[in-house]
Amino acid sequence: MATLFHPANTSRLDRLAIVVSGLCVVHCVASAVLIAVLSAFSGLLVDPIFHEVGLVLAIGLGAMGLGRGALQHGYLWPLAVGSLGLGIMAGAMTLPHDTGLGHAGEAFWTIVGVGILALGHDLNRRADA
Repeated sequence: MATLFHPANTSRLDRLAIVVSGLCVVHCVASAVLIAVLSAFSGLLVDPIFHEVGLVLAIGLGAMGLGRGALQHGYLWPLAVGSLGLGIMAGAMTLPHDTGLGHAGEAFWTIVGVGILALGHDLNRRADA
C-alpha cells in the first residue's frame, strides 16, 4: 500500500484524473455542438434529394466496382448480391414518407439494402484476392 501513495504514483493518478476531466469537458462541449448542428441540418437529412443523390452514387459506385469485378474475375455472384442490395435500396425510396411508420420502414429497408450491397462488395473484394 505504501507504493500506491508514493509521490510518483500520485502524480500519475493526478495526471490521469486531469486527462479524464479534460475528456469529460470535450465530451460535454462536443455533445452540445453535435446536437445543435444535427438539429440545424435535420431537415436536410430527411430531404428526398439527399436520398436520391445517395442512391445515384451507390448505383454508380456499385456498377463500377461490381461490374469491373465481374469482368475481371468472372464471378457473377458478387454482382448479383450487390444488385439485390441496390434494388432493395431503390424500393425503400418508394415507401411513404408521410407517417412515422413509413419513414421507419424506409430506414429499415434502406439499411437492409446497404448491408446486402456491402456484402456484394465484400464478395467482390474476396474474389479479387
